[in-house]
This record gives sequence, C-alpha cells and structure tokens, in this order.
Amino acid sequence: MSTSLDWVQEAWDKTVHKVAKTSQRIGDRFPHASVKGEYQLEPASWWTAGFWPGLLWLLYRDTQDEQLKLLAESCEVQLDQVIADYYRLDHDIGFMWTLTSVARYKLLGAEDSKRRGLLAANLLAARFNVQGNYIRAWNPWREGEDNAGWAIIDCMMNLPLLHWASRTTGDPRYSHIAVRHADMALEHFIRPDGSVNHIVVFDPHTGEKLEVKGGQGFAPDSGWSRGTAWAIYGMALSHLHTGDERYLDAAKRAAHFFIANLPEDHVPHWDFRLPEGITAYRDTSAGACAACGLLLIAEQVSCQESSLYRQAGERILHSLYTNYGAWDSETEEGLILHGTSHYPEGKNVDVPLIYGDYYFVEGLSRLLGHGEMFW
Repeated sequence: MSTSLDWVQEAWDKTVHKVAKTSQRIGDRFPHASVKGEYQLEPASWWTAGFWPGLLWLLYRDTQDEQLKLLAESCEVQLDQVIADYYRLDHDIGFMWTLTSVARYKLLGAEDSKRRGLLAANLLAARFNVQGNYIRAWNPWREGEDNAGWAIIDCMMNLPLLHWASRTTGDPRYSHIAVRHADMALEHFIRPDGSVNHIVVFDPHTGEKLEVKGGQGFAPDSGWSRGTAWAIYGMALSHLHTGDERYLDAAKRAAHFFIANLPEDHVPHWDFRLPEGITAYRDTSAGACAACGLLLIAEQVSCQESSLYRQAGERILHSLYTNYGAWDSETEEGLILHGTSHYPEGKNVDVPLIYGDYYFVEGLSRLLGHGEMFW
C-alpha cells in the first residue's frame, strides 16, 4: 500500500457520486442488505434503520447537499412511530437514534432531535438489569421465549447514546449505566487473548452468569470477527467518554487479536476460528467497523503507539476500497461487497450490508478530518 492517502479523497468522491444515484431509489427508506444488486428495505423498527440516514449525514456534513439532508430528516421522523412501540424496541435504540437524532442535533442544533435522542436514551437506560449490571439485548422473538438474561457484545456501540445524554442534560445517571455495562463486558465478554463472546446469558433475577452462546459466530468459543470489531470500537468509545484506561487496554487487546488474524488482503473472514469444511466468507462490515475503532485508538494512545493502529485501519479501508468496492457497477447499489450478516442462520451471506457501507464512509470521513463523530 502506498503511504499516500490520495486514494481517500478519490474513494470519498466516488462514494458521494454513487450515493447521489442510489438515494434516488432508496429515498427515505431503510436499506439493510443488497440482494442481486438492490438494497432490500426493512421496516423502520429494524435494528439497522439508523445506518442509511447516518451515512447521509456523513456526506451532508461535507457536501451540504440539501437533498441528502431532507432524506435523513424524513428517516428520523419515521422513527417516531417506533419509539412509541415498546414491543419492538430493544438495545439497538443506540444504533438507531445516535445516527439520526444525535447526528442531526450535533450538526444542526435541532431541538426536536435533541428531544428524540433524550427519549431514546431514557428507553435504553430502562433496559438495564441492576442485578447483572447489563443492558438487556432483545425482547422475545417468539411467544414463550425468555431472553431477559441475554446481553450481547454489540451493545458496546449503543453506550455512547447514554454518555451523550449525560453530557447534554448534566445528569450522570445515564453514564453510570453505560459504565456498569462496560465493566460487565470487561469481565464477561472480552477474553484474555482479545477474542470476544457474542452472547452471555445471566440469571435476570440474581445476575449470575449462566452460559455463553455462539450467536452469529460459528461457536461459543470461536472468534466472530464483527463481534471483535464491536469490542474494538465500543471499548475505544467507552475510553473516549470516560478516560478509563481499562477500556482502552481492552480495545487494544481486541485490536491485536483482530490484526493478527487478518488474511493477506487485511479484510477479515466472518469468523477467525473456523473448522475445516466451513466456508470462510469475508465480512467486510467487520473490517470497516474495526477500522473505525483502530483509528479512534490511534488518537488516544501515545505517539509511539499511534502509527500501529492508524496504519492498520488505513490498510483495511484501502483494501475495502480497492478490492471490495462496487464503484463502477451499474447493477449494484451497495458500496462494499462481501459482507456476512448471520452465517449460522444463512441470512445475507456474501452481500453488501448497509452497516458495512456506513462504517466504510465513516472511516473515510475520519481520515479526511471531517468533524466530530456522531458516537
């Protein structure tokens, strides 16, 4: 890879051009995974609903394209129907309203977005289990299911909403919950070698740890790459918001595991610990998310350490751009090919994913120095 970062501006310009075209069809709806070249749309209640408007806000911040702004604002308004639906809301409240309401409030100072963001933070805080010190992940997926004791590594990325709420209101209670959950993750999710658990099950009445589940990884003790990426970025964000060095150490540990297990092109397989006979599909979304976390770590460590993390993040993003980009394709709406959403359930394997596109664009934005993060 060249030491020059000229490719970053080139990638950014191609992204702006492509999204200007795809946004004409996608509009103010909620894409999730691209199937046969076209992003499939999900209801506003789906966990990825914030990533498309978040991507639009990233581009708007640079381009001031009024049409992108209007689409992102319309997506946010549609989420109002979801925030009133208690049965559908889960811990992904953070993903959804951080990249819509918090983003718009940070960019435009919009009071209605501030109010939505604070309401979302209250609903996220209400999912905290005081016995186990965890934010409950999901509500029952089907009648009779009991997942009240389930916590997942993904939730590290939802904690910034709580820290934002404390800063915005001056009330530390939101941050207290975020810290308790992050401390729990340090103990129960981040393994000594830097790999992570996806799902940890607690007794919701006593807080006792009961078991670990494989979730979207291959097995309970495997190395799901996107879970590792959530840990890298989520722990780095917890350090950013608290200054607690334990979180930075955990982010670095997960980063070292991630980097050490990357293949030659620097883009991860969907799980780092696969037995013979299991297809090692790439997961570009894990690479893009991890790259953003690596860039954040680079900003928080000493000068002597910084280049290791920054260069690793740059290498991943450069490979995504040159080896996995769909810039010249007239038949593919996704920006980045070869994401893997949920291999164990056979869902959206080897396709572009909206969160992969979002984190790729955020990574470019970070390299170009385009302002404050939304998280």
